[in-house]
Amino acid sequence: MKKELFVAEDSIVREIWGKSDTILFIFAGASAEFALNKAVDWLYFTGRLPKDPLGRLFSTVDYARQIVFSDKETALRAIENMNRIHASVGQQRGSHIPQWAYRDVLFMLIDYSIKAYELLERPLEISEKKEVFKVFWEVGLRMGIQELPVNFEYYQTSRSLHLQQHLLRGEFTDDLYRQYRKHLGWTRYRMLLETQILILPEVVRKQLGLRKFSILSLFLFAYKFSRNFHLDEFLKAMILPSDYKKEIRALDRISTH
Repeated sequence: MKKELFVAEDSIVREIWGKSDTILFIFAGASAEFALNKAVDWLYFTGRLPKDPLGRLFSTVDYARQIVFSDKETALRAIENMNRIHASVGQQRGSHIPQWAYRDVLFMLIDYSIKAYELLERPLEISEKKEVFKVFWEVGLRMGIQELPVNFEYYQTSRSLHLQQHLLRGEFTDDLYRQYRKHLGWTRYRMLLETQILILPEVVRKQLGLRKFSILSLFLFAYKFSRNFHLDEFLKAMILPSDYKKEIRALDRISTH
């Protein structure tokens, strides 16, 4: 008997999260917003984020992929495991991660999933955007996140409010960006910044002091064209840290277990 999937096989969410290109753009957006979020001190509490910022962000992305490509039973176990990890950190610190911080992460995954796909592939239909929202809304519901928006339109309003209220450039922001530069090297760090300029909402870009125009927009069409000849693998090999090349290649191996 075939197991029930958490995300339908024909869902646009599987297409978005089944390609390393789009995931890397999602990663770029999330790395910026994590650094600005007023709850970033929670990510610093265990000390793991500043020691290995790329690894920690990849682990967040990997959890999302596990859920997207798993059967329902496996996905729910992954969500329960996330809840246990968060509860453990809360116990160590003696307080709970605020609900708005959970919503922020959920909202950014929705937003950057849509934006990354549209930058690299094509504009999404409103029904497809609603499908992205629906999948991550279900994840949030299973995590017990409170006050989730009831539909895509309400999510858009909530997302805008969160961006206005929950971001602040502080010492953790600057330290995290120093760690990005240290772990990526100057050239790859510049590539990260240029990618962030392309995908970030204006309010996030302004807080980070990034300019409006990204030089990557000049090469985006050529890059998309190169995928027809599999030259994108060569390009990705040039811009990714060698420690993570295997992980990036694995992102293209879509599996439904």
